[in-house]
Amino acid sequence: MNVTDGNTVTFGDEFYSSQIELLLKKIEEIKLATKDKIVLDFKKTKHFDTLALATFINFEKDPRINSIFSEEILKDIDEFKKNIDYDEKAGGEISGFESFVLKVEDFFSQMKSVIILSADIFYYSYKAVFNKEGRKKGSVYQQMLLIGNNAVPIIFLLSFLIGLILSIQSAAQLRQFGASIFLVDLIVIGMILEMGPIIAAVIVAGRSGSAIAAEISTMKITEELDALKVMALNPLKYVVAPKMLAMTVCLPVLTIIANMVGISGGFIIGVLYLDLSPDIFINRAVSVMTLYYWYQSMLKSVLFSWLIVIIGVHFGFNVKGGAEGVGKAATASVVAAIFSVIITDALLSLIFYFEW
Repeated sequence: MNVTDGNTVTFGDEFYSSQIELLLKKIEEIKLATKDKIVLDFKKTKHFDTLALATFINFEKDPRINSIFSEEILKDIDEFKKNIDYDEKAGGEISGFESFVLKVEDFFSQMKSVIILSADIFYYSYKAVFNKEGRKKGSVYQQMLLIGNNAVPIIFLLSFLIGLILSIQSAAQLRQFGASIFLVDLIVIGMILEMGPIIAAVIVAGRSGSAIAAEISTMKITEELDALKVMALNPLKYVVAPKMLAMTVCLPVLTIIANMVGISGGFIIGVLYLDLSPDIFINRAVSVMTLYYWYQSMLKSVLFSWLIVIIGVHFGFNVKGGAEGVGKAATASVVAAIFSVIITDALLSLIFYFEW
């Protein structure tokens, strides 16, 4: 690096980041010594690094600096600017089609991550059934208490009210046609096949799904998951497997409770509003409750339980930021879990009722 004519700086065939600090000092000295434009001659420079390239671009913004570059530098500057323009564009100033493409790409990326995570969760949960090493003693029973036992009161209340309301709305119409007895069929089939599994899954997704996402995301931010790995403990087996096993057991039980409590709400309306005999209602309900209906109900509840855990764990492991990220992960997990539950319920209904 040589200074000629007081305001011209010429460079050799190399310019690396180690020379930047010296150059900046030299530019400041020239600016204080003269008001003329400073000429930086990089015509001979062919070898440089990325930081030097960023410095070249920054010099273009200074009106008092006139930079002369070699062809190699000019080519890299153009390529560098294109990348910068793309990053800025991707940050928010993108067209509708580009935004759609990016969202689709992100969706498939997320789906790939969920599929891989699901395989790992099922594998370690299956191993945890036969091998208790690597997880805390009594952790499954503790999760059963949190997920199942603590959810019984709210599921009991909401299922009863929904069964009651559904029966009232149906009874008013059936009574006009003298078909009061069919209220039993409606409430029994409706609760067992649809309302019971959906009510239990939505409540558990709101309670336990968000708790799973918040717990795991907090553990990741505070580096507790990394600490488990250092202690040779697999986070999926230590943290996730107990939740998976507990959810698989508890949600079907909660669904049975929701089914029976909802039917009891229909029983009250049938007896008090439609003047049906309790014996007739019970006998009709027992005859309608086929094993096939219970099979569908239990299948749905098991699939819903897996979806809730997998989605909660996925958002927990992919959390970003601090406390705000934990809140976002919990909220996103609840929304995604409820959406997945409803979509899965719709698909299963089509499979069971569609005549192939």
